[in-house]
Amino acid sequence: MARKASPARLVIALSVAAVLAVFLLYTSIAGGGNPSISPSELGGRTEKVHLAGLVVGPVRGDAHAGGLRFALKDIDGPATARVPVSYTGSVPDLFKVGRHIVVQGRLVDGVFVAEPGSMITKCPSKYAPAESDVRS
Repeated sequence: MARKASPARLVIALSVAAVLAVFLLYTSIAGGGNPSISPSELGGRTEKVHLAGLVVGPVRGDAHAGGLRFALKDIDGPATARVPVSYTGSVPDLFKVGRHIVVQGRLVDGVFVAEPGSMITKCPSKYAPAESDVRS
């Protein structure tokens, strides 16, 4: 004899899937993200943020012994808006003066103290239009 399957299992499985989908949607849209800002937008903010900018020199120190010190400015903004940065941890191979980077941390006494290992570099040539696009 064939046994009739209970719809309760299906209802429970669909309910669990719906709860997980709502949770995933909430966390991706509104949950726990840190804003990404430029140096000119930093102002007196003291909460944790992602700071995106262009590395300006000189670069001093050692990322593992005492910290690396440099400044960031807006990528496309005025050169006057600069923020001193203190960073410890691993440094990407592409890090240098003139490179676009993002670091996570907070402003402490006028210096942006980046969390160890939070530095990400961006390659500007990746985001520039191709030569054929510029000529047309």
